[in-house]
Amino acid sequence: MNNQLNYKKLTEEVEKIAIAAGKYIRNERTNFDTGKVEQKGNHDFVSYVDKTSEKQIVTELEKLLPQAGFIAEEGTRQNRGEIYNWIIDPLDGTTNFIHGIYPFAVSIALMENNEIVSGVVYEIGLDECFSASKKGGAFLNGKQIKVSDKSKLDNCLIATGFPYSNYSKLDKYMTSLSRLMVESHGIRRIGSAATDLVYTACGRFDAFYEYGLSPWDVAAGVIIVKEAGGKISDFQGNDNYIFGKEIVAANNLVFDEFSNLIKNCLN
Repeated sequence: MNNQLNYKKLTEEVEKIAIAAGKYIRNERTNFDTGKVEQKGNHDFVSYVDKTSEKQIVTELEKLLPQAGFIAEEGTRQNRGEIYNWIIDPLDGTTNFIHGIYPFAVSIALMENNEIVSGVVYEIGLDECFSASKKGGAFLNGKQIKVSDKSKLDNCLIATGFPYSNYSKLDKYMTSLSRLMVESHGIRRIGSAATDLVYTACGRFDAFYEYGLSPWDVAAGVIIVKEAGGKISDFQGNDNYIFGKEIVAANNLVFDEFSNLIKNCLN
């Protein structure tokens, strides 16, 4: 690669890497032994499948961009690069995977300095590869996608993730759920933040919010939502959503109404 990356071509290569990892994960799920699951923390699980798929992904990404560092969930590689860093979740939705429930996904993003410039989320259950590159649009299996055109929260289907280890905002979160039950079309919790974001990007969901997240949960999905025409912020309405452990995403028409509700409930 030269000093100026071709983001689109690089993203196409990352798609292949994500799909290959997804194939391995799908095959392992067929005869998966739940007795091999480890617990990283309170309600936070990992298996040999997460670790092996991450090693596979890291090996291939090193070939693709040798100068890049890694921010990877399972810690198989954690050397930070000066300019480029891959942000990897080898299996987003591990709890779903353990129980044999879809969705679960591979999520890979490239950060250049402090900006996400490429993202791929491969949802394994439906064999759907979502991708985006800086100023290149967002795609699902090669077809361009856009966020929904809902302009009122009352007509919107909202995605969220339940707190599973950090309960510091639980009461405020329950307030937000109560508000949204009344003020939206409905709420869904599917168990994979990366998938929540790409479903928002393609208009299946109109908005998404969650706290207690890590950068590998959201990095790839963020650029896919943005390139699909959506907006992203943290709960305060600022830009600290990659490392700030909280995120609000929505189509551009309903974003202000939705983000104001979340801000009022969760701050």
